[in-house]
Amino acid sequence: MSQFFQIHPDNPQQRLIKQAAEILRNGGLGVIPTDCAYALVCRLGDKKATERVQRMRQLGPKHNFTLLCRDLSELSTFAKVDNTKYRLLKAHTPGAFTFILEATREVPRLLMNPKKRTIGIRVPENSISMALLEEMGEPLMSSSLILPGEDFPLSDPYEIRERLEHELDLVIDGGHCGFEATTVIDMTDEVPDVQRQGVGDASAFV
Repeated sequence: MSQFFQIHPDNPQQRLIKQAAEILRNGGLGVIPTDCAYALVCRLGDKKATERVQRMRQLGPKHNFTLLCRDLSELSTFAKVDNTKYRLLKAHTPGAFTFILEATREVPRLLMNPKKRTIGIRVPENSISMALLEEMGEPLMSSSLILPGEDFPLSDPYEIRERLEHELDLVIDGGHCGFEATTVIDMTDEVPDVQRQGVGDASAFV
């Protein structure tokens, strides 16, 4: 049975943020709001929780997970970023972008694309997810909340609780945050490649 926390979207209650972080630290799988949609999250490198996500979403081993990071300095611990890429990232974070970058050795092998050694990384522009990341003191592994056979992520926290309460340990109700995906930019080559157009304005990368 999942815990259901109603957290203020602009002024998150620190008491609830601490409780949510504790659930995730103890191996919990949660759903939190981001700047684009609700997302599945667990602690970085938590094998059991990651496998629960794979089962729930029926994902194959080649699925690229995304790390939610607090800022660019944390991002650069987990991804290789040169000066040119850094300037582009700085201009577009925080925001509705997922950047595919070459992973460093800090990234658990479980989360990487097995052939390319790449990782998706984003810095969300959402007060609740940022407060949670601050409390955790490390990135969270995340995945879109798109269930098998569906095209869009679940966007209603009450529906999420109703459908998934026996598969989750935590649901944070942060109000409506949309159901569109991030814009995905592959930055592993010299020229950035827009792999998916979502909420973020990708004109600077074209």
